[in-house]
Amino acid sequence: TSTYSSPAKSLGDPGITPLSPSHILKDSDADDAVEQLYLVVVAIDFGTTSSGYAYSFTKEPECIHVMRRWEGGDPGVSNQKTPTTILLTPERKFHSFGYAARDFYHDLDPTESKHWLYFEKFKMKLHTTSNLTMETDLTAANGKKVKALEIFAYALQFFKEQALKELSDQGGSDFENTEVRWVITVPAIWKQPAKQFMRQAAYKAGMASPENPEQLIIALEPEAASIYCRKLRLHQMIDLSSRAPVNGYSPSDTIGTGFTQAKEHVRRNRQSRTFLVENVIGEIWSELEEGDRYIVVDSGGGTVDITVHQIRLPEGHLKELYKATGGPYGSLGVDYEFEKLLCKIFGEDFIEQFKIKRPAAWVDLMIAFESRKRAAAPDRTNPLNITLPFSFIDYYKKFRGHSVEHALRKSNVDFVKWSSQGMLRMSPDAMNALFKPTIDQIVQHLSDVFDKPEVTNVKFLFLVGGFAESPLLQQAVQSAFGSRCRVIIPQDVGLTILKGAVLFGLDPAVIKVRRSPLTYGVGVLNRFVEGKHPPEKLLIKDGTRWCTDVFDKFISADQSVALGETVTRSYTPAKPSQLVIVINIYSSEQDNVSFITESGVKKCGTLRLDLTGTDASVPNRREIKTVMQFGDTEIKAMAIDVATSKSVKVGIDFLNY
Repeated sequence: TSTYSSPAKSLGDPGITPLSPSHILKDSDADDAVEQLYLVVVAIDFGTTSSGYAYSFTKEPECIHVMRRWEGGDPGVSNQKTPTTILLTPERKFHSFGYAARDFYHDLDPTESKHWLYFEKFKMKLHTTSNLTMETDLTAANGKKVKALEIFAYALQFFKEQALKELSDQGGSDFENTEVRWVITVPAIWKQPAKQFMRQAAYKAGMASPENPEQLIIALEPEAASIYCRKLRLHQMIDLSSRAPVNGYSPSDTIGTGFTQAKEHVRRNRQSRTFLVENVIGEIWSELEEGDRYIVVDSGGGTVDITVHQIRLPEGHLKELYKATGGPYGSLGVDYEFEKLLCKIFGEDFIEQFKIKRPAAWVDLMIAFESRKRAAAPDRTNPLNITLPFSFIDYYKKFRGHSVEHALRKSNVDFVKWSSQGMLRMSPDAMNALFKPTIDQIVQHLSDVFDKPEVTNVKFLFLVGGFAESPLLQQAVQSAFGSRCRVIIPQDVGLTILKGAVLFGLDPAVIKVRRSPLTYGVGVLNRFVEGKHPPEKLLIKDGTRWCTDVFDKFISADQSVALGETVTRSYTPAKPSQLVIVINIYSSEQDNVSFITESGVKKCGTLRLDLTGTDASVPNRREIKTVMQFGDTEIKAMAIDVATSKSVKVGIDFLNY
């Protein structure tokens, strides 16, 4: 005996029933929006740890310009991106972003700084919040809460203004937002609500609007990387699998030396921020044939995203072979291990207090760690020194009554020593140990992907994203998978996604087939069949026996969907005289869903078609066509009454149900 009530019964809503046969029409000529001509494409890589933008004029698509250099970089960390940090005034107004935010916050007097709202690494919140809504909060360094939507909108607005200003300065005249097509990258493994959240934040920042949604493309990070990797020439990448000795070095040295050469090359070019993307298919790509498969591993600060693509010739379009997978295995995991190490040495109670009482000094300590983290390498023999901020040493003495040096001596962490210059001295083994849990998870996850039947015969593995700069990660991936495929790293690996996103904005049609991350369908009534349908779903209306809450599937999770593809179904009102027809759309991560009441099924849209006042001489079985169109990260649904051509449209919404 089932106690739960059925949604359909409680509504007293007669509902709809499929017209048999339920047919699917492929509409190739779905009314495509007239392509507006944008002068420039600007892509924003909004990362967990660092962010940046790049752009290209549609008239000269082979030139990709990376944003101008930012003031205030860090010692030991050179990049074209800025930290993803944001500072709000005590009145909760936007103050600054990036290095500027960090440095200003850092220079505030501690009595003042506790009133300011400082946020860092906040993008992970969108990945970790299971029931994300427009109301979700973020917590600042001082413990105060602010709506996540506001913070994301402020950040995007900052990038929008920076980019428009740079474009205006370059062109000598004011650049209007309407002339720009924006691309924002998000991890492929993000759930739909997080992707929609990013779009809402961009609307709030004024980049595009619900009336003009195609001005903004939400691109998936590994897809962007994939598009860029296709353009690579051999001199623009490092092939970790070139086993032959190079200039008399043994192969074990080649990883390190390959990188030094690459770094030199990048350094020489650093003055120029313009990258030429030769309009050719790169050499590496020319080795790929129709049907070849390759994996893109996008390892960033917060997440690692793994996608498997297959080439479709002649145009070299990409087809996603296996749905994006991954998880929170970004380089933040290394920071977290460092924090655990500090807790082990100095006590968790002290570290917690120190973060709250001296937030700016904590940020300083993490900056010092960041530059040493980048110096970690498999063959390193000399120790890594991390400067402890004076206020750390000072506050520890007040807190514990003895010195930092004493704490290190009496802690049983033997490979971290105190050096007389006031530094933590870590042995290379100690540093490598901090990387191990995160790298192990990445390798494990990749092994799982390689074991999937769809993922046989992979030719290349492209390692991209900021964390891909780490020699430790490179070596781990190479030694685990080098025998199965060639491991390739683009040179300016931290900018790969940014450049790919620009290319995607210039030609969004390059990605042709995606895997649907969810199963979609609508709730319908079917004729009740004894023995097949559960008795608690029986509903008797006007002498007809119906089975309620049936999930009528439009598309299954992990099914291939061509971009822009439409799936059409026809329904008829269960009660012929019914004039207001309500169609509810549901989604689920599960593949086989029979009823909308099953766990994990979520409502994500409602189509309400009101046919009152239309001609009464309609056929006795009214046909209602329901169409779902699968776009970039958005899905649109539409219901049409065939007799009167009256229609209603809705965008699928994961945040407000």
